[in-house]
Amino acid sequence: MSVAVTELRQVPALLRGEAESAAVWTETCDAPRVAMWLAVTIGGSAAFGAAMGWWRAPEQALYTAVKFPLVILLTALGNAVLNAMLAPLLGVNIGLRQSLLAVLMSFTIAAAILGAASPLLAFVVWNTPPLAERASAGGAHAFLLLTIVVIIAFAGVAANLRLLQMLRRLGGGAGAARRVLFAWLAGNLFLGSQLSWMLRPFIGSPGLSVQFLRDDPLKGSFYEAVFHAIRRLFLD
Repeated sequence: MSVAVTELRQVPALLRGEAESAAVWTETCDAPRVAMWLAVTIGGSAAFGAAMGWWRAPEQALYTAVKFPLVILLTALGNAVLNAMLAPLLGVNIGLRQSLLAVLMSFTIAAAILGAASPLLAFVVWNTPPLAERASAGGAHAFLLLTIVVIIAFAGVAANLRLLQMLRRLGGGAGAARRVLFAWLAGNLFLGSQLSWMLRPFIGSPGLSVQFLRDDPLKGSFYEAVFHAIRRLFLD
C-alpha cells in the first residue's frame, strides 16, 4: 500500500513535466511506477472513450471504453520504437528503453487530461441532438467528431510539450529537443489517427449498426473522415 501511495504522489510532478524527475524516471524501469502510469493511461482513456461512445448507444460506450486504451497503448509502443531510431539522428541520444518510458510518460499525461475532460465531453454528448432525431444526426455526428479530435489533439500536444525540458536535459540542446518533439508529435498524429480509424467505430455513424469493429477496417482513412465532417458541418 505504501508503495502505491508513493507512486501516486509522483503524479503531480509528472503532470507538471518536472524535467529533473522525468529524466531520472527514464533511467530505470521501476515496475510500480510503470504500473501506475499504465493504470492512469488505461483509466483516463477508458473514461474518455465511454463518454465518446455514449451518444450512439450504451453498447458503443462499452466498446469504445475497451478500444480507446488499446489505441493509446499501441500508439505508445509504435512511437517508442520509431522515436528510438529517430532521436539519435535528430541530436538526442536515447535508447529504446528511455524512448519507451518517455513516450509512456507523455501518454500518461495525455490520458490524465482526457480523463479530466471526460465529464466535459459527457456534457457535450448530453446536449447534442440524439441519433433518433434523423434530421440533425449528420450534423451532430460531425460536431462530435470534430470536438473529440480537438480535445485529443490538445491533450497530445500538451503532454508532449511537458517533456520538452526533459529532452533538453538528455543532451543536444534546445534545437535538437524541438526537432525530436516535432518528430514525436508527427508520429503520434499519423500512427494514432490511423489506428483509430482501423479500430473504428468510436462514436458510431448514423445509419450503421453498433459494432465492435467495422467489416472493412482498411477502407478509407482518418483524414478523409475529418475532411468530410468539416464539409458536412460548415458547407452542407
